[in-house]
Amino acid sequence: MKFGTGQSTPRVEDARLLTGQGRYTDDLARPGMLYGVTLRSPYAHAEIRSIDVSAALDVPGVVAVYTHKDIEAYGPIPCLVPLSGDVKTPRLLLADDRVRFVGDGVAFVVAESREAARAGAEAIYVDYEELPAVASIAAATAPGAPAIWPQAGSNTLFDWQVGDGAAVDAAIAAAPHVTRLRILQNRVAPTSMEVRAALGEYDEAAGFTLTTGSQGVASMRRELAKVILQVPVEQVRVVTHDVGGGFGMKSFLYPEYALVLHAARHLKRPVKWTGERSDAFQTDTHGRAMESEAALALDAQGRILALKVETWSDLGAYQAQFGPAIQTMAGGRIMGGVYRIPAIHNLVHGVVTNTTPVDAYRGAGRPESAYIMERLIEAAARELGLGVDEIRARNLLLPAELPHANGLGLSFDIGNFPAVLERAKQVADWAGFPARKTEAGRRGKLLGRGMAYYVEIAGGGGTEEHADVKVAADGLIEMAVGTQSNGQGHETAYAQVLSARLGVPLAQIRIVQGDTARMEVGGGTGGSRSMAFGGGAVLQCADDMIARGSALAAADLGGDVDYADGLFRARGSNATLSWAELASRHPGALDGRSRYQTKEGKPAPTFPNGCHIAEVELDPDTGTIAVTRYALVDDFGVLVNPMLVEGQIHGGIAQGLGQAVIENIVYDDAGQLITGSFMDYGLPRADMMPPAVVFETLNTPSPTNPLGVKGCGEAGTIGAMPSVMNAIIDALDGQQLEMPATPEKLWRLAQAVTGRKAA
Repeated sequence: MKFGTGQSTPRVEDARLLTGQGRYTDDLARPGMLYGVTLRSPYAHAEIRSIDVSAALDVPGVVAVYTHKDIEAYGPIPCLVPLSGDVKTPRLLLADDRVRFVGDGVAFVVAESREAARAGAEAIYVDYEELPAVASIAAATAPGAPAIWPQAGSNTLFDWQVGDGAAVDAAIAAAPHVTRLRILQNRVAPTSMEVRAALGEYDEAAGFTLTTGSQGVASMRRELAKVILQVPVEQVRVVTHDVGGGFGMKSFLYPEYALVLHAARHLKRPVKWTGERSDAFQTDTHGRAMESEAALALDAQGRILALKVETWSDLGAYQAQFGPAIQTMAGGRIMGGVYRIPAIHNLVHGVVTNTTPVDAYRGAGRPESAYIMERLIEAAARELGLGVDEIRARNLLLPAELPHANGLGLSFDIGNFPAVLERAKQVADWAGFPARKTEAGRRGKLLGRGMAYYVEIAGGGGTEEHADVKVAADGLIEMAVGTQSNGQGHETAYAQVLSARLGVPLAQIRIVQGDTARMEVGGGTGGSRSMAFGGGAVLQCADDMIARGSALAAADLGGDVDYADGLFRARGSNATLSWAELASRHPGALDGRSRYQTKEGKPAPTFPNGCHIAEVELDPDTGTIAVTRYALVDDFGVLVNPMLVEGQIHGGIAQGLGQAVIENIVYDDAGQLITGSFMDYGLPRADMMPPAVVFETLNTPSPTNPLGVKGCGEAGTIGAMPSVMNAIIDALDGQQLEMPATPEKLWRLAQAVTGRKAA
């Protein structure tokens, strides 16, 4: 079929989005709508002695000011995986007696205009008593460090581990060679193009309606109703229209989402809050922020004997919704990657600091684990005098060894890692690198090459998904799916799956998401789960449609029917019925909801994997770099839309490259955010991207879902961070450095390289 699966069909969303017809939360206006602004703490750690809002209430246009005492009946923002046990770190909607990071909400002002709300916030007087702050892992874990949560007894809230520590220690002690690295992974801000916004409405009969850009309305509705508002779920509706990027950050609840609902009920008018970019830097969950001590034990031939990793993970001031799980259950179990490693031990310490909470960011722990492993293995290759490709080839799991239990609770099911590695070398022109390095040297440049082979766990965040279909009298098939597009092209990809199964054109299909009034269940989007689970739900729903339609058509046509290409045909005759005709004859009878569940209800992740190869040219006189070549071969299973997949890869590479060379959230010792705007926080630009990205796939279909797909949304980031950094280290003759590889760092290190070569 022309627009079925496997085709690079142009996105159906683009006609709307490129002509300015997209609907984002801040585009919405309601009659009588009010505007909210949050007053935020200027201190990283302080006691609140008193709050005086009287002057704010006198500001023209201000209609209400809320502090904690006005909303203390509501629950805190929940941490869904509190690894700290009985020790809780509740993030209240507005701080009561203590603030714990710069940006913590203290008051919420509602006014007739944004300007009046801002003026009202500025008029509030808060008497703070500043407390000592700890704004880094080192400061938080130092002896005698001020306690952020005194009831915990320490700023280290938990110690999580997986693997066999005794076996690893014994192997390291006996190993002929051990490579050790201290690896830092810089804190980054998600910086979505669309800042967060929320519109709250309340109706006595219908209850609350929250409209916000999210990565899944069903889970947001559930936690908002049950934990925060403490009302029946049926009294809350959550709506998401178009979303301008999420990257994990828009999966979560934030205080403003409940505050606009409270204000709307109290004032009996709609209330909208739209964050400024400064709000985003201060309060949107950050990513990464960790320090690791890693050791890789090898024999004399470069075969891996054991891997030991100990990580201190910065949680920020509060345990965010999924924050404790990111470096533990999400990323910690994938440590070691695609390699044959007899013994692994991974230990993670969860540390609180007086900084913005840290949670999932594109890849959610898997880029971090891949980065550690791929930095280690290239360092080991240099120490042993092996090629970075050769050391990987000696340790890659072979197809015959799969499925493979990795010793951390995961089992890699299918893949051909050696074939992907070899193909990546071919498309990267591996053999031509020495000549390119020589030519760069003639121009006074240092050329380096880095490789990264990753595997990730995708789609492990749930066991089921739902799809709901309605067929109109004109034959239009509207299918609601429980995931949420954030720009990935779900409307196109799901429609392609449905089109291929039903044999109807794309124009006859409409995919809808993001309204709990239409679809109140669903796992949302995150962890690269959408096509495996959402696509499975679409297939199941299509099959159920055909079954219902066949029964109706058989009754109408008086005998058995066959279905193909959008028509039900009576056997032995030319009599047919279309979807439109059946829907007209039997209104609502074709409609229905389907549930896609993996076998035995267990999580059935996919394991996308791939090899990325970057070449980086470093100017030793300025410390600037250029990514001159970038090639990759990935295994994504079956590709529903190759063009959409490639787009995801390009975006992921940009984010991985950004973290590697320019992005960095910085706090001073007092917990003040130094990089709180785009004047101070660097984002990758178009001119930083490689001139071309050579992208191929060498696929093995996943056995865990009916489409055979593997998640692709985060792979580009996972591969880019280590491949680019390994290339930079190679250009520096193996000198280790940490992200971001800024020009100042590179200039200093390059001087040593050029000095040695001159000598």
